Amino acid sequence: MPMNKKDISELLLLAALWGGSFILIRYAVPDFGPFALILIRVGFAALFLTPLLLLRRQWAVFWRHRFHACVVGLFSSAFPFLLFAYAMMSVSGSFASIVNAGTPIWGAIIAYLWLGEAMDKQRVQGLAIGVVGVVVLVWGKLDFSASGLGWPVLAVLGATVFYGISASYTKRFLTGVPPLVTATGSQIGATLALLPLGILFWPDSMPSQSAWSAALILGVLCTGFAYILFFRLIRNIGPANAIAVTFLIPLFAALWGVLFLNEAITLRMAVGGAIIFLGTAMATGVLRKAH
Repeated sequence: MPMNKKDISELLLLAALWGGSFILIRYAVPDFGPFALILIRVGFAALFLTPLLLLRRQWAVFWRHRFHACVVGLFSSAFPFLLFAYAMMSVSGSFASIVNAGTPIWGAIIAYLWLGEAMDKQRVQGLAIGVVGVVVLVWGKLDFSASGLGWPVLAVLGATVFYGISASYTKRFLTGVPPLVTATGSQIGATLALLPLGILFWPDSMPSQSAWSAALILGVLCTGFAYILFFRLIRNIGPANAIAVTFLIPLFAALWGVLFLNEAITLRMAVGGAIIFLGTAMATGVLRKAH
């Protein structure tokens, strides 16, 4: 589907919001810790989306699909958000966002293994190139000593795998369900799952006002509002065009990281990111479409 100026503006806004989420996590997680921060993120998102669900009179639809809608929240939000929050106590938001760009690669692999989706030659080549890009990006970082980055790097990789699982789970069990139902249900499910751990690991000292502001923006804008933008883009321009946001997120994450957190972009990050983008473009058909 062709994109007009409004669609392009919304695509850029979505990329800016999701790119910003990495920086906001990086900023707020030292005050909150991973469990409390992500509970706040998904909790605020659920509070933002639920009234919209009621206004659209889709609560009955959610209730019929409540189990799968809530379960997908574990794979699309609770688990990956936690892993990113844990990782970004040690790695930069820019690094995490570049690894995240490889999510469609793992999504394609899981869809092939679980749903039996077809793989043509270009898609296989794209997956292989993308994996090489990830290897280039993390090479030398898999040090599992006390001061190493091995576990945080694996956490980032694990988060992208969970995103891939959530995509196949959604297609398997929630095809035809309104997007707002899936989005709201996922945040409700993630909130319920994280509530005990968030309370158990609530920080002993009150987080700063700026950390609270970051958490609020993370939940309402970077999660709740961003979901609305994403699903509207899928409706207006189709999923193949909406996937372009994957390529834009690291650019905004790097920009925000440099501007607000003084993060550095290394040559390895640039090269690994470029290879991941190439592989993802081939695997998702974006490169073929451009030709």
